[in-house]
Amino acid sequence: MATLQSIRSKGPLLVVVIGLALFAFIAGDAWRILQPHQGRQDVGEVNGEKLSAQEYQKMVDEVSEVIKMTNGLNSLNEDQLSGIKDQVWNTYVNNQLIASEAEKLGLTVTDKELQAIIDEGAHPLLMQTPFRNPQTGAFDKDMLKKFLVEYANLGSTQMPAQYAEYYQKMYTLWKFIEKTLKESTLASKYQNLIAKSLISNPVSAEDAFKGRTEQSDLLLAGVPYASISDSTITVTDSEIKDLYNERKESFKQPVETRDIQYIDVHVVPSDADRADVLKEVTEYSNQLDKMTSDYDAFIRSTGSAVNYTGVAINKTSLPQDVAARLDSVPVNEVYGPYYNQSDDSYNAFKIIAKATAPDSIQIRQIQVMADTEARRTELADSIFNAIKGGADFAEVAKAYGQTGEAAWINARSWEGASLDADNLKYIQTLINQPVNELKNLQVGQANLILQVMNKKAMKPKYQVAVVKLPVEFSKETYSDAYNKFSQFVAQNTTLEDMKKNAEEAGYTLIPMSDFRSDAHYVANIHSTQEALRWIFDAKPGEVSQLYECGDNDHMMVVGLEAINKAGYVNINKVANMLKNEIIRDKKAEQLMSQMKGFNSLDQVKGIKNAVSDSVKHVTFNAAAYISVVPASEPAVSAYAAKTDVNKVSAPIKGNAGVYMIQVYAKNKGAEEFDAKKEETALSATTSRMINQSIYYDLREKGKVVDQRYLYF
Repeated sequence: MATLQSIRSKGPLLVVVIGLALFAFIAGDAWRILQPHQGRQDVGEVNGEKLSAQEYQKMVDEVSEVIKMTNGLNSLNEDQLSGIKDQVWNTYVNNQLIASEAEKLGLTVTDKELQAIIDEGAHPLLMQTPFRNPQTGAFDKDMLKKFLVEYANLGSTQMPAQYAEYYQKMYTLWKFIEKTLKESTLASKYQNLIAKSLISNPVSAEDAFKGRTEQSDLLLAGVPYASISDSTITVTDSEIKDLYNERKESFKQPVETRDIQYIDVHVVPSDADRADVLKEVTEYSNQLDKMTSDYDAFIRSTGSAVNYTGVAINKTSLPQDVAARLDSVPVNEVYGPYYNQSDDSYNAFKIIAKATAPDSIQIRQIQVMADTEARRTELADSIFNAIKGGADFAEVAKAYGQTGEAAWINARSWEGASLDADNLKYIQTLINQPVNELKNLQVGQANLILQVMNKKAMKPKYQVAVVKLPVEFSKETYSDAYNKFSQFVAQNTTLEDMKKNAEEAGYTLIPMSDFRSDAHYVANIHSTQEALRWIFDAKPGEVSQLYECGDNDHMMVVGLEAINKAGYVNINKVANMLKNEIIRDKKAEQLMSQMKGFNSLDQVKGIKNAVSDSVKHVTFNAAAYISVVPASEPAVSAYAAKTDVNKVSAPIKGNAGVYMIQVYAKNKGAEEFDAKKEETALSATTSRMINQSIYYDLREKGKVVDQRYLYF
C-alpha cells in the first residue's frame, strides 16, 4: 500500500518521464523513417541522386573484370585500379547528366536502334569484343549470334566447368559493351543536337581558310618588357582589386580544396644493406654452380625476382641485363655475381640448356573429366582410340560439349611465368610433341586428348636459372629512419613548428596548393588514403600523425595550411599574378607612348634595349614565334594578316614586349578554296569545343558531389 501511495504521489512526474520515453521511442522511429539511408555510405551525388559505395564498387569491379579480360591480365596494380575508379566515376556522372537532359528533351535509344548499330558493326566499341572475323579483323555479328545461342543453351550441355566459366565471362563482357553502346549513343544524340544548332556559313569558312593558308613574311623591331625594371612600376592594391573583379569569373573554383605542407621521408638502402645483398647473391651463385637438379625449388628459395620456367625461353622474356650476357656464357657455367644499375640489383645466372623451339604452336584438344579416376581413364582411352581409328576430332569434341577447334598458343603466355608441375608437363608436351601426333595426356584431375597441328617461328631459346635480388633496405635501416622521424613529429605538433624546425632536422617541408579530394594519393605516393582523409577533416594549423605509406618505403606527415571553399578564389592567392599583369600593361603603355608617331622600324631600333628579327610563314591561325624575345605572339600574327605589303604597322602590345612590323611578302598558297569542305571542318571544330564545354556546364548545374575519398 505504501508503495502504491508512493507511486501516486509521484504521478505527475511519472507521466512526464513516461511521456518523454514514449516520445523518444516514437521520435526514434520517426527519425529512422525520415532518414531511411542512415548508415548508408554514399560516395557521391549527381542531380540530387546519391550513389552508394556498394553500387560504385560494383561498377568498378565490372569494369576491372572487362579490362582484365580484354587485355589478358590476371590482376591490376594500384595505379591501374585508381585509373579505373576515376573512369567509372566520370562515366557515371556524365551518363547521369546526359540522361537527365535527354529525358527533358525526349531523347531515347530504342532496342531497334541498338540492334541496327550492332548489325552495321562499325562502332569502335564493337571492335573491342572477341566477336571479330579472324581474316578481316572486322566485327562479325554472326559470331555474336552464334555465341548468344550457345550461351542460352549452356544449361543443357555437359560443358566442362572452365568452358562454362569462360562463356559466362564472355557474356558479362557483351552485356557491358551493350550497355555502354546504349549510353554512348544517347550521349552522341544529345551532343549532335547541341552541335547542329551551331551552323557555319560561307563568310566564316572563307575567313578560316585565309587564316590557315595565307602567309606573311615580315621584319620586326621591338622592345622587351624585361628591359624595364619592375621596381620602377608602382601597382596599388585597388588596381589589383579592380583587375580581380574584372576577371572574377575566370577565378571560379568548382570544388573545395586544401593548401597543405608535407614532409615525405623516402627510406633507401644503406651501404651495409648493399653489402649484405652482395654477400647473399655470392653464396647463391656458389650453390648454383654445384647444382644439377631441383633448380625450380632453389630459385624460389632465393626470393629471386625472376621465375624459373623449367623450359627453354626467348631472350626477350629475360631481364635485359641477363639477355645481353647469354651468348658469352657456356652451358652449365655460372655468370656472376654482378651489379645491374638499371634495376639496382645483384645477379647471378646459369644456363642449363640451349634449344631451338617454336614461338607459336597450333593445337586442338578435348578435355575429359569424370566422377572417378577409373571412369575418366576409361573414357579418355575410348575417345583417344576412336580418333586414332579415324573418327572426326571436331565431331567427337561436340559430342562432349566442346568445339574441338584448332587454336594458336604463343610462347609469351608461359615464358617468364612460374609453372607448377602440371603446367610444366603440359607445355613440355606442346613443345616436344611432333606435328599431327595424337596424345592422351593426364594433367591434374583431367585427361587431355591433344593434337599439335602446326608449329611456327622456330627460334634459339635458353633454359636459365636466374638469381636476381634487388637491393632493399633492412629492418634496421627502416627502424632508424622511423625513430628519427617519429621523434621530430612528436616534437613539432603545429604547422608553424614544422616550418621553423624541419630544415634544421634535415627534412624538407613541401607546399602544395589547391589539393583536391579526388586525388587518389598525397604527392603521388601510394597508400596515402588515410592522410588524404585527414587533410579534409583537419583544421588549419594542425599537423597529422606519422603515416607509413608508399610501397612500404615512405613515411609522411602533413600540415593543413588553409581551407579553400568552393566558389571564387581568394584574391590573395592570385594577387601576384594580377600584379605581374598590371606591371606588364604599364610597361606596354610606356613603350607604346615612346613609339607614338613612329613610321619606320629604324626608329624602334633606336630605343635602348630594342631587338629586331625576321619572321617567315606567319599565319593568322598560329601565334608567331619571336626567337629574340623568346615568346609566342598571337597579336603579331593578327597584325601581319591585316598589314599590307611594305607597310609598317602601328605599335603592337604583345606578351613579351611591344613591337612594330613591316610585311615584305605575302603568299596565298596553292590550296584551292572549297567552301563546303571549310564549313564542314569549321563545324567539326566548333562541335569539339562545344562537347568539351557541355560537360563542364552540366556538372556545375547538376551540383556534382564527389566524396569517394571517404571510402576508397
